[in-house]
Amino acid sequence: MIRPLAETLDDCREPIGSVPPHFSLDRGLASTIQAMYANRQDETRMRETYYLVGLTDCMINQINPVLRTDVLRAMYKKVFAMKTDFNVHWHGSLDQVLLPIDSRFYDDTAYRSSIQRAPTLESLYRIIREGTAEMFEILSHEYVFFCPWMGG
Repeated sequence: MIRPLAETLDDCREPIGSVPPHFSLDRGLASTIQAMYANRQDETRMRETYYLVGLTDCMINQINPVLRTDVLRAMYKKVFAMKTDFNVHWHGSLDQVLLPIDSRFYDDTAYRSSIQRAPTLESLYRIIREGTAEMFEILSHEYVFFCPWMGG
């Protein structure tokens, strides 16, 4: 810290109550945050990018009877078209692509359960759309992302 700036800060001798939860964004998460960062000037594109992340997570990490049918082909086509449109590429392990959200803010278990119970592809799309929209709101209001490797 530059000395003159440091002198303007309050001198607080009391300990900080707690350190907020923090997560390391590596593997699939690193690609997710890069895609979000690339669209940082356009909130609509960021939201659509996060919807794409939710669809990708569903194909890779979720269980749903609808995805065990030939309807899966429609989802693959949609995901690959969106990946091309938004120029999103995941590298490395894709075990986790949705950004982690503390359980105080979002019930991930209920979201995943609703995905498992979706009876049609349309309802699956709706659940993912609504879930990722809610996650996006939480992430945009409650989280700060530090990405030292990205230029601005």
